[in-house]
Amino acid sequence: MTYHVAAFYKFVALPDFESHQKPLAAALGASGVKGTVLLASEGLNGTIAGTHEAIQAALATLRALPGCETLQAKFSETGEMPFLRLKVRLKREIVSMGVPGTDPNAIVGTYVAPDAWNALITDPDTVLIDTRNDYEVAIGTFEGAIDPNTKTFREFPDWFRDFREKLEAEGRKPKIAMFCTGGIRCEKATSFVKAEGIDDVFHLEGAILKYLET
Repeated sequence: MTYHVAAFYKFVALPDFESHQKPLAAALGASGVKGTVLLASEGLNGTIAGTHEAIQAALATLRALPGCETLQAKFSETGEMPFLRLKVRLKREIVSMGVPGTDPNAIVGTYVAPDAWNALITDPDTVLIDTRNDYEVAIGTFEGAIDPNTKTFREFPDWFRDFREKLEAEGRKPKIAMFCTGGIRCEKATSFVKAEGIDDVFHLEGAILKYLET
């Protein structure tokens, strides 16, 4: 049997996110999917698996949440169910950075389409930063990308502030381009970097997964 896997996230204001937990768990459970969905005031993030019909029903349920009509998912297939159960969990953040007020709904970097990415990162005025953790970077990265050597995303803000001081000491004001695997981390990273006062901030739209697909 072939199981379909859907990975998704959406930054959207959900001030009453706690109230959605039980109804969402019931509706997703009824659709027959398994996996994990995280809910926070900044949005939702998750990966679920099931039959094609179950996944479509689950996505329809997710898109019925306030502001989630345009939620997109990335799909893959597997011969075995990768999850044991369905979990809908409440979190402070859907991707943990630990900097209060970082809000991709309010401020975010400029999206760069995959087919325009190579031109941006080969520009000598561009500083390319890999926002993933060290074990992910070790698998492979773009040529010339800076590796922050972070073990968790929570280490990224301090790393960037130190890195920015070095750039300023060198008198440099480069364009900063960032990327990650699926998109959620680089959206939050660009929001943070712009909030720190950097103007020219870009990130790979759809992240590495969409780049490879394109």
